Amino acid sequence: MRTLAVLASGNGTNFEALALAARRGELGGRVALLLCDRPEAPVIERARRLEIECVQPPTGRFRTRIEDEAPWLEELRRRGIEVLLLAGFMRRLHQTLLGAYPDAILNIHPSLLPAFPGLDAVAQALAHGVRVTGCTVHLVDADLDAGPIVAQEAVEVRDGDSESALAARIHEVERRLYPRAVRRFLTEPWRREGRRIVFGASRIEAGHA
Repeated sequence: MRTLAVLASGNGTNFEALALAARRGELGGRVALLLCDRPEAPVIERARRLEIECVQPPTGRFRTRIEDEAPWLEELRRRGIEVLLLAGFMRRLHQTLLGAYPDAILNIHPSLLPAFPGLDAVAQALAHGVRVTGCTVHLVDADLDAGPIVAQEAVEVRDGDSESALAARIHEVERRLYPRAVRRFLTEPWRREGRRIVFGASRIEAGHA
């Protein structure tokens, strides 16, 4: 069973969904650690209640990235973490962590990527007048919200939707989609084909089956 860490910055509902799925044996891995960049974040209390270790390595001077990722990587390596799950983590990762975890960092984003990357994705969707948005689980790479897509689910945009109402429906879907996508990623064979993640045996393997 793979050993997982969640990186989160906020309320922590997706963190809790992942942790509970792991506890039920439905995640394909064990959530061993929460890393948080905000000492006041409600996710810390969720981790405490779920008896999951939480550490808060230094972030440095910058708001949108970690100034020195080496202490973060040290905490992860010390605990044998194999896969990182970003769940509302509001800082971009860079080479120290990306290089240490190639094809082993997942994120969930509140839009149907590649539409509306970055901050305020729900507000962007409303401003564009789309009729359908949703959420995306994707691999993390050096480009913003641009890694290969693992799973997506659509959410209807209703007439008269406020940002908070639409965000609440998207987040409800996220809590269901993210654990399911993580389980598939961890327990089924997959490969890259260009920028696609394709699940199942390769054509060569299938031909010899």
